[in-house]
Amino acid sequence: MDNKALHMVMKYAAKQAMDAYGEVPKFDVYIVWKAKILQNWKYLLSTTLADGMYYELTYNGDKREWYFDAYRKVENICIPD
Repeated sequence: MDNKALHMVMKYAAKQAMDAYGEVPKFDVYIVWKAKILQNWKYLLSTTLADGMYYELTYNGDKREWYFDAYRKVENICIPD
């Protein structure tokens, strides 16, 4: 499952980079978090590209299908306790 999730993000991010820059820079994809509950998987992934994107992939084991969400980080604010 890990390799499938990594491959889907690599393919998507490479296409986005090609569309934006006309070339694909060298980059890595990494898993930030993952969990398996019964037959389902949930992944949060990111890349080393400086585009602020992160990805959420969900595998539905009952239907044997993936759901792919792409998000852009808008802001990161520190709020003291």
